[in-house]
Amino acid sequence: MRKIAVGFVSALVGGTMIVTGAGAASATTTKADTRLYIRSVTPNPVVVKKGEESTAYIHVRAGSDVEKVEVSVAPVDGVRTFAAKSVKPLESWRFSVGFTDADPAGKWKATAVAFDKAGKQVSTDDAFFSVELAKTKADTRVSRFSAEPYKVRKGRSISFSGRLQVDDHRWEGVRGEKVNIYYRANGHSGWKWVTSTTTKWNGKFYATTKAYRSGWFRASFAGNDELNGSTSSADYVRVYGSWWRH
Repeated sequence: MRKIAVGFVSALVGGTMIVTGAGAASATTTKADTRLYIRSVTPNPVVVKKGEESTAYIHVRAGSDVEKVEVSVAPVDGVRTFAAKSVKPLESWRFSVGFTDADPAGKWKATAVAFDKAGKQVSTDDAFFSVELAKTKADTRVSRFSAEPYKVRKGRSISFSGRLQVDDHRWEGVRGEKVNIYYRANGHSGWKWVTSTTTKWNGKFYATTKAYRSGWFRASFAGNDELNGSTSSADYVRVYGSWWRH
């Protein structure tokens, strides 16, 4: 899986927690409430689509004597940090962090640190979550499609050939995939299925049919869970020897 460096994400937010109840005389006997824990990181996993940004929300619970919370996130596998990323503080000790496809996929750790009014670190907590890249289908194309011969007598054979390719950093042939051949008669707008074939080595395919009427032919690949579908350009065949004109 492709991984590149991602910046360290950190946030520092201040907020005063109002305490009511005991007066000054009894306050000295009250135990400080400096509890801190990360309640949730949502969504988990954070799924990132190519070219888009997905947001993770970190919800922290803090005691009444906590004056400040610092939150950071980093990939667990130790990818070196080169640049800081923006973290947006929200209400009630909540934070939001944006992820793009430039961030490394895998396990991440969120760390929350609590500070009291004197600026002393009083508590910390960690939580783990995952970042995943959304699965995307590879583009395909049907190239060099040909219907031969260009001119044929009715009832004779028409041969089709072409090549199914996938864009995997460069165009490469795809073997073992089903390709359908469609036909559109002169004067008609709809395409009708003619025959099917399976791609061979290097993505090449071949098929035949009987000549019936002049028209256009094209090859189409429907696609699957990993590959997008594609359709070739159309090729014309003139059929003669029937009672109508072409």
